[in-house]
Amino acid sequence: MPASLRPIALSDVTLLPSLFQQRADLNRKYLLSLTNENLLRNHYMEAGLWHASLRNTPHAGEVHTSDIHWGWESPCCQVRGQFLGHWMSAAACIVAATGDTQVKARADFIVSELARCQRENGGEWAGSIPEKYLDWIARGKSAWAPQYVLHKTLMGLHDMYAYAGNQQALDIMVKWAQWFHRWTGQFTREQMDNILDFETGGMLEAWANLYGITGAQEHLDLIERYDRPRLFDRLIAGEDALTNQHANTTIPEAQGAARAWEVTGEERWRRIAEAYWKCAVTDRGYYCTGGQTCGEVWTPPRELSARLGPRNQEHCTVYNMMRLAEYLFRWTGDVAFADYYERNLYNGVLAQQHPQTGLISYFLPLHAGAKKLWGTATDDFWCCHGSLVQAHTRMYTMATYYAADEGLIVAQFLPSSCRWNHAGVPVTVTQTFDAQANLTRRPDSLAVTIEVACDAPVEFDLSIRIPWWAAGPVSINVNGQIETAQGGPSSFHHIHRLWRNDSIRIEAPRALTACPLPDRTDTVAFMDGPVVLAGRCSEGRALTGDASDPSTILTPDNEREWGSWLPGYRTVNHDVETRFVPLYEVAEEAYTVYFPVRGA
Repeated sequence: MPASLRPIALSDVTLLPSLFQQRADLNRKYLLSLTNENLLRNHYMEAGLWHASLRNTPHAGEVHTSDIHWGWESPCCQVRGQFLGHWMSAAACIVAATGDTQVKARADFIVSELARCQRENGGEWAGSIPEKYLDWIARGKSAWAPQYVLHKTLMGLHDMYAYAGNQQALDIMVKWAQWFHRWTGQFTREQMDNILDFETGGMLEAWANLYGITGAQEHLDLIERYDRPRLFDRLIAGEDALTNQHANTTIPEAQGAARAWEVTGEERWRRIAEAYWKCAVTDRGYYCTGGQTCGEVWTPPRELSARLGPRNQEHCTVYNMMRLAEYLFRWTGDVAFADYYERNLYNGVLAQQHPQTGLISYFLPLHAGAKKLWGTATDDFWCCHGSLVQAHTRMYTMATYYAADEGLIVAQFLPSSCRWNHAGVPVTVTQTFDAQANLTRRPDSLAVTIEVACDAPVEFDLSIRIPWWAAGPVSINVNGQIETAQGGPSSFHHIHRLWRNDSIRIEAPRALTACPLPDRTDTVAFMDGPVVLAGRCSEGRALTGDASDPSTILTPDNEREWGSWLPGYRTVNHDVETRFVPLYEVAEEAYTVYFPVRGA
């Protein structure tokens, strides 16, 4: 694979009808249900614009109305205002991908109001919390992650500029950076290290993004000041710097290092990102879902069984590790990063969004008899509430297609259309899934059709990922000519030809497999291809059979409804029957993912 890949712009990738489009539509509906006034309330209050912020706020003793934002967005919460940054980022990606005029009008208005707040605050500060929170942490006084909060607004402003073309958003960010440059300039390196021991979120990535746009020395200064030698040097030295550390404090810092390498070219930044991945994923392992953490902290390497519980897999960690994987895939072309991304897409991004309401499950519990705890529309606004709305606007399309000098890479199977130019020739590549409705039994493969349409004949290499879960040789049919994939699972198949109007059909065999815990090989989860299955039961149950042959334990259940295949299974040869469905379909019911398996 090429050493450097270029992602296709969001504006050039379109979702086609599928489960992914349905979930994206749910997310858009939720975003638009939130009013500008409520989204901006905490910024208005900080700027002293009381008439805008308090018009609908209930007086003491009154019951609050359902649309006022509470939870982490409550005016008395120290992380108030962080959600608006997520909202702006999500809105910017929708605008970039679809040109949605309703979302753009809303988002542009919000940016203009943030500019108004900045003017009221003296021309620099644009935060939803007071500057003194940062002075508190500089003095060692406790405050709940103020830089995390401020980063979210900076992130939203950057994305409104980068994806939605809003120049005013960049202007706000540049003026605000003047405040941070002056504030950070008063500290020694040791003092700054102490400050950064408080959760800083993605501040390093924010400054790297800004420097990538402006090239200004003061923005490079901010990158250097937000370096994290106490963490980064240990990672580069090969130490386990993560066990029992708060995961989502450190993942955004690794993303910041990744972006800093892209905009500065300094090799140390890349070494940090790669060392973080090795420590967090390669050496540590993960659950069958691809996620990690218990109670928001990293588990010890390969020791997962003792930490199955109600607070596994914080959604923010899923989202941010997928983003880190995307950085690394882009740099290296290593298929392992695309495989990791796919596993988390199905069993994190989809599994932690309510299939009917579109709202978030902060954690993905993995203990026996678990239940997902769903957020509400206006009463919670957890950090994961924010990463949810971002995930469903970019994670489906941002890592699906990449351009390289040799041609185009199809990194994910996802019904979509991609517009691209090669050697000056416009090319459209379209992916659709074949429902295989004419079969007599449930399909045992994922069948994907890729149509290539070029304005004129053009020669290039089309690289198609052969997924990690492929259960046998992958069949590839190009215009009726059948060929077998060049490599096995976790590889790329390359088709080099003169393209014009061509059709490729891919059939990737999928099978029911057992995925054991690394430290308890007798306890397994079941997967159908890339999809984790959840047993519908409210208690732990031992299953009987051969884990190496899951067909001795599970059989298809209720497999057909009208013209559609259904994905369920049920146990066989057990006194108590347990039904299994994809984890991403589970909503309110209790479920179990990991089961002890005993030989028959």
